[in-house]
Amino acid sequence: MATDCSQQLTFWRVGQQQVTVDFDGGQIVTDAGLLAIRALDKELGVLSELAQRLPDPRAQKLITHSREALLTQQVYQILADYADCNDAQVVRQDPLFQTLVGYPPHANSPLASGSTLARFKGAFTRRQAELPLEERPALFEMDAAQTQRLKILNDYLPELFVRTRRAPPASVIIDLDASDDPTPGQQILSAFHGYFDQHQYFPLFAFEGVTGFPLAAWLRPGTVHASCGAIDVLKIIVDRLRQAWPNVTILVRADNGLAVPGMYEYCEAEGLLYAFGYASNDVLSARTDPVLADLEAYYHWYHQREPEVQRFEVIEDYQAGSWSRPRRIVAKIEINRHGTNRRYVVTNMSGHPQGIYHGFYVQRGDVPERPIGELKNGLSADRLSFHRFRANAMKLLEHTVAYALVVLHREATAHIPEVARAEVHTLRLRLWKVGALVRTSVRRIWFHFSETWPHQDLWVRVHQALADFVRQLQRVNRAPPVEFDSLPM
Repeated sequence: MATDCSQQLTFWRVGQQQVTVDFDGGQIVTDAGLLAIRALDKELGVLSELAQRLPDPRAQKLITHSREALLTQQVYQILADYADCNDAQVVRQDPLFQTLVGYPPHANSPLASGSTLARFKGAFTRRQAELPLEERPALFEMDAAQTQRLKILNDYLPELFVRTRRAPPASVIIDLDASDDPTPGQQILSAFHGYFDQHQYFPLFAFEGVTGFPLAAWLRPGTVHASCGAIDVLKIIVDRLRQAWPNVTILVRADNGLAVPGMYEYCEAEGLLYAFGYASNDVLSARTDPVLADLEAYYHWYHQREPEVQRFEVIEDYQAGSWSRPRRIVAKIEINRHGTNRRYVVTNMSGHPQGIYHGFYVQRGDVPERPIGELKNGLSADRLSFHRFRANAMKLLEHTVAYALVVLHREATAHIPEVARAEVHTLRLRLWKVGALVRTSVRRIWFHFSETWPHQDLWVRVHQALADFVRQLQRVNRAPPVEFDSLPM
C-alpha cells in the first residue's frame, strides 16, 4: 500500500488494473432512502405540529436549533439506527441529515451536538419570575413541566391516529401491554424485578390492534404493578376516539397483568368490549376438571390421529372475592404431547368461546407483541441510558413517534406486500440505507442514487404510494391541496 500527497491509496491488482482509492468523490451519504419518509412526514405535519406543542424554555434570541430541528434530528437518527444522543457527532455534518432537518447541506450549518440533544430531553419551563424568590418552587416546577411534556406527546399520539385515517372506522381495538426494559446503570426509579430477574423500567404501551399504530408510551418505575396507570391511559385514548367518532365500537385487549377489577369496571361503565387474560386458581381448576378428564380420555384413544386437542368452555357465574359482581370466563383446555394446559380469559363479549379466544384474544401475538419487538429490536427503544427518569421517558416517546412514522409508511404502502409486511430492520436495509452522491445548485439539492441500485423501482413505487396516501387524507379531511414534490433521483 502506498500513499502520495494526493491521498491516493493503491491496494492490489485485478488483472492489469490496480485497485486504487482516493478522496475526490464529493459528498456521499448513506441513508438517502429516508428522504421518502421525511416527505410523508412533512406533508402530514407530523413532527412540525408536535414540536409546536412542546414548550421551549430557552431564551429565543440565543437559540441555534429550534424545537422542530431537535425533534426531527433525533427521530431520523433513530430511524437510521443512530439511536443515542452521542451519535449526533456522526451525523451533524452529514448533508442528508442536514437536508432532512431543513438546514443547508454544508459545513457551516451543523446540526445539534449530542449534548444539545441530551439537554433537550431534560428541558423545563422557566421559573415564574413574578413570584418572590422564596415562593418559587423550582424543583417542583421543573418536575411538573417535564411531566407536562410527556403528557403532550402522549396526547398527540391518538390525535395523530385519528387524523391519519382515510375513513372513519366502525371499530377500534386498543391493545395494552407492559414490557420490561433492562437498565444498564444508575437510572433513577429503575429497580430489581424478581420475576424478570433484572434491574429494569416497566413501561406501559398502547397500540391500535389492527395496524399497530402507537397510542401511548408511558415509562414507569421498574417494580410497579403491570396495571399501574392503565385506566388513566385508556381513558385518554377512549375520550379522544369518541370525540372524533362518537359511535365507534371500542374493544380492549390485555394480558392478565392488567386484569384488575378497576379495569373491568371502567370498561363496563364506558361501554367498552374487553377480553383480558386471567390467571389460574383453585376454583377455576375445579370448575374445569370434569372437562379436562373427558378430554384426557379422548386423547388417550385418539392421540395418534389428533396429536393436539382443545376444548373451550364458558363459566358464566364466576366471581372473584375482589369483584363487585360475577363475570364471564372463557376457558381453553388443551392436551398435546407436552402435557395439559389450561388458559382463561375474562370478558364481557358474547358469542362462541373459541371465537373470542382464537379470533380475538390471541391475536395479541401480532399486536402488541410485534410493535413492542420492533420498538426494541428495530428502533432501539430500550436504550434508556439517561440518569434521570423523565429524560428517559422523553427518549422512549421519541422512539415511539419514530415508530408511528413507520406505521404510516406501512399503511400508505399496503398494496406493496414486500414493503407493507417488512419489519423495521428490513426497511432500513432495503430502502433507507442507500448511498447517494450529493450535489447542490442554486435551485436544487440533488441526491444522485446509483444506477445499479437493485431497489430503485421499488423505492419509486413507495414514494408514489406515500404521495397517494397524502392526497387521500387531504380529501378526507377537506384540507387545501398540498403539492407532494417529486424527489430528485
